[in-house]
Amino acid sequence: MPGIRINIRPEGEATTKSSKLNKLFKRLYREKELWFIAAFAIVWIAIFAYYPMYGIIYGFFNYVPGKKLSECEFVGLKYFIEFFKLPDVWLIIRNTLVISTLNLTIGFIAPIILALLFNELNNITFKRIVQTISYLPHFVSWVVVASIIFSMLGNEGVVNDMLIRFGFIDKPIGFLGEGKYFWGLLTAANIWKGVGWSSIIYVSAIARIDQELYQAGAVDGLGRLGMAWHITLPGIRPTILLLFILGIGGILNAGFEQQLLLGSPTTREYHEVIDTYVYRYGIQMGRYSFATAVGFMKSFIGLALVIVTNKMSKKLTDMSII
Repeated sequence: MPGIRINIRPEGEATTKSSKLNKLFKRLYREKELWFIAAFAIVWIAIFAYYPMYGIIYGFFNYVPGKKLSECEFVGLKYFIEFFKLPDVWLIIRNTLVISTLNLTIGFIAPIILALLFNELNNITFKRIVQTISYLPHFVSWVVVASIIFSMLGNEGVVNDMLIRFGFIDKPIGFLGEGKYFWGLLTAANIWKGVGWSSIIYVSAIARIDQELYQAGAVDGLGRLGMAWHITLPGIRPTILLLFILGIGGILNAGFEQQLLLGSPTTREYHEVIDTYVYRYGIQMGRYSFATAVGFMKSFIGLALVIVTNKMSKKLTDMSII
């Protein structure tokens, strides 16, 4: 009849969906032991990672502690826009991006180099001792690390004392009081604290490389450097790419405790990052909605960067997270 459209559903469409569901249920049943083991981790992530995400909604309201959310004024994107109108916003973004980039380049390469060096050690006992020593700083609190840095690099610290004693300088160098030293100092501290721990994944990836490849390389006349370049690095390339893609998501996470402990009013132009600014002018001043909005913005940008980087990696190298 005119004006009446009849949609005929293909017979194979329902069958295809039913077949996919059957395959899914069969796979879940076949892997039930693995899912049972993973259930505890899934529940933990759901409770402590996804459930708190409900708090994101506070970034869109003028939240007043003690009041219900329904009683608070809806302000939409007010606090997101307010962040970009701050007088120091571009200084804060600059510091955040510079520190994050240093950590994502120098700090990302350092664990790979350390893992390659570990792979060249033939004495198992010595190798384990060195690995253990390199891991230890990861478990040291930033409060302790800051105390060590102040003892070493302060105006009356060990480094300045030695330089004066040997006649290299006439007066102490303000390593911790001059902003021009801060980025390099912070990057070195981050590497020292995390390089050993970060190298664990690369050491594990290297251990899974087929040893016959090294034997074939030795027959072909490759030296240690050649084996590292032509065998080891290609063997751990998927791991490197995966961690790099995930690291891109944290480009706006330049640290927090480090800046609070090592920074000073004289180095504010170099140490103030998004997290420290939000802590000082958001949380400490009771502006919880502002702090929530900035935190959500960081997470959203990080997720977008991960998605974009993952797609670019898939096109350029045919490797991606999913």
